[in-house]
Amino acid sequence: MSSIELTPSQKNILQELVNLYRESESAVKGEDIAEKVDRNPGTIRNQMQSLKALQLVEGVPGPKGGYKPTANAYDALQIQDMEQAAEVPLRHNGELVEHSNVEEIDLTSVHHPEECRAEIQLQGTMSQFHEGDSVTVGPTPLSKLQIIGTLEGKDDTNNKLILAIDDMRAPAGEPEH
Repeated sequence: MSSIELTPSQKNILQELVNLYRESESAVKGEDIAEKVDRNPGTIRNQMQSLKALQLVEGVPGPKGGYKPTANAYDALQIQDMEQAAEVPLRHNGELVEHSNVEEIDLTSVHHPEECRAEIQLQGTMSQFHEGDSVTVGPTPLSKLQIIGTLEGKDDTNNKLILAIDDMRAPAGEPEH
């Protein structure tokens, strides 16, 4: 667990850097991050200096340069290494979301079915999601759980979608594991 305390702004910028880096697998330009987090590119450059000092990002010089997250960045954001992770599909308004994977599903208020919520921790960008959108998560690898819900909100800083659960499906028999 990381002991680095980041401001919400730093956390948001670092999370977008990680998302964009995973999509492109190459250095990310400050302008691209600025566009995703709706900030001025100069602000991003200033924040990157402090993130470099914390050893969370490294600068890549040259025309194809930009920024790359370090291993410390993943620790600071509490992101697991997803290299060997199973794919958990995510659908947005019925369409499969590319370059995105579900890292964690947190069910809240399970004892009140009419108020049941799910917090979906994502690996990938969330800019295309809006309140009221239909979101389907899963099936998960072991239990084959699938959650169908309506987007109630987003936590951009922690890369989470908050869903009102409309339906949950899982095989009724014994899981095959």
